[in-house]
Amino acid sequence: MRTITKKPEVLAPAGNLEKLKIAIRYGADAVYIGGQAYGLRSRAGNFSYEEMEEGVAFAHSHQAKVYVAANMVAHVGDTEGAGAFFLKLREIGIDAVIVSDPALIQICFEHAPGLPVHLSTQASATNYKTLEFWKKRGLERVVLAREVSMKEIQEMGAHTDVEMEAFIHGAMCISYSGRCTLSNHMANRDANRGGCAQSCRWKYDLFEVAYDEKQNLVDADEEPFSMSAVDLSMIRYIPDMVEAGVDSLKIEGRMKSIHYVSTVASIYRKVVDTYCADPENFEFDPAWEEELWKVAQRELSTGFFYKEPTEDEQLFGKTRKIPQYAFAAQVLAFDPETNIATLQQRNNFGVGDEIEFYGPGDTGFKQTVKQIWNEDGEMIDRAPNAMMTVKMVVDRPVEPFYFMRKKK
Repeated sequence: MRTITKKPEVLAPAGNLEKLKIAIRYGADAVYIGGQAYGLRSRAGNFSYEEMEEGVAFAHSHQAKVYVAANMVAHVGDTEGAGAFFLKLREIGIDAVIVSDPALIQICFEHAPGLPVHLSTQASATNYKTLEFWKKRGLERVVLAREVSMKEIQEMGAHTDVEMEAFIHGAMCISYSGRCTLSNHMANRDANRGGCAQSCRWKYDLFEVAYDEKQNLVDADEEPFSMSAVDLSMIRYIPDMVEAGVDSLKIEGRMKSIHYVSTVASIYRKVVDTYCADPENFEFDPAWEEELWKVAQRELSTGFFYKEPTEDEQLFGKTRKIPQYAFAAQVLAFDPETNIATLQQRNNFGVGDEIEFYGPGDTGFKQTVKQIWNEDGEMIDRAPNAMMTVKMVVDRPVEPFYFMRKKK
C-alpha cells in the first residue's frame, strides 16, 4: 500500500495584498510576492514593507508562508542597498527569499543570517549535482529549471535531499529558464532586471517563400506568429510530481486576477489533498480540469515534463481554446433570512445572465440572475459600473470572499 510521507506545498502567486489573502483563503500553503526592488516583475503591484508586514501576519495566522522573489540578474550598482533589504525582510518575518544571482545570495547570507534562501528557476538548475552544489552553500530549496523532464526530477530526488520546487501551472517563458534579451533589444527594457516587455508574445510576420528556377518570387504564404509557448498545466499528473519527491508545486501568475488565483489554487489544493489522502484509489476527476479552463487564457500542455515540445505547444495561428467565464462579482455579505447576497461588481452583469458562485473548498453552484438592487434599494436590470455595490437573491447560501462569474 502506497503512503505519502510528505504532502507537497501548493505555492500560489500574489501580485498584491488582496491576491495574497485570496490565494491563502483558497487553499495555498504559501505565496510568493515581489518587493519594490531586486525582482523580475516591475509591473506586478509589488509590496511595500508595510504591506509585507500585513501579508505575513495574515499568512502566519492561517499557517501559510510568504516568500519574496529577489531574482534579478544584478549588474554593477544593482546590489546597493540589498543587505538592508534582506535584513528588513528577516525582521518582517518573511519565510524565504527566492534569488538567482550569487552576489545577492552572498549578501543575504552576510547581512540577514537565518533568512532562508531558495534558488530561483532563473539559475537553470537541471541536475542533482547542481542541487548539491547549492546545498553546500547553504540553500535549502531549489526551484528547478522549467526545461527539466519528469525522469530528471525523479533522478534528482533519488540523489539529493535538497527541497525541490517545480512550476506546475501557468505561462512558460520561451527562453531558457527565463533568461531572455529580446526585450532589451526591442524595447530597451531589461527582462532580467524586471522590465520584460514580453516581446516573444508580439505578433510577427512569418513568410514561406518560393522561387522559380530564375529566382523569381512565385509564392508567399503569411501567418501570424509569436515566439511563445502555450501555458503549462500538470493538473492530471500531480501523482507523478508527488512520487518524484517535489516539495513545492508552484503556480505562475503574479500579474493574474484574483479570479485566476482563487480558481487555480483551489483546484490544485483539491487534487493534492485527494491524491495524498488515498493514493491507491485516486481517480482523476475531469471536472477539475474543466474548472481550470474557466480561467485559462491560452492552451495548456505539460511543457518539457514528458516530451520535447513541438509546434503544437507553441502559440501561433488561430486560438484553439478561449476562456469560458468572466469574473463578475465578489460576495461581501449574505443574509440567510432573505437569501440576499451583497456583491461588489467586477464585470458587467444583469438580469437573465447565467452565473456561477464558488468559494474556498466549494465547487459552487449555477443559477440565473433574477433580481438586482443598487445601494439605494432601487431595482435595476444591470450592474454596469466597476466596483459598485449591489444586492441579489441567490439560490444557495454564500459567504464573504465567495466569487461570482458569468458565462461569456
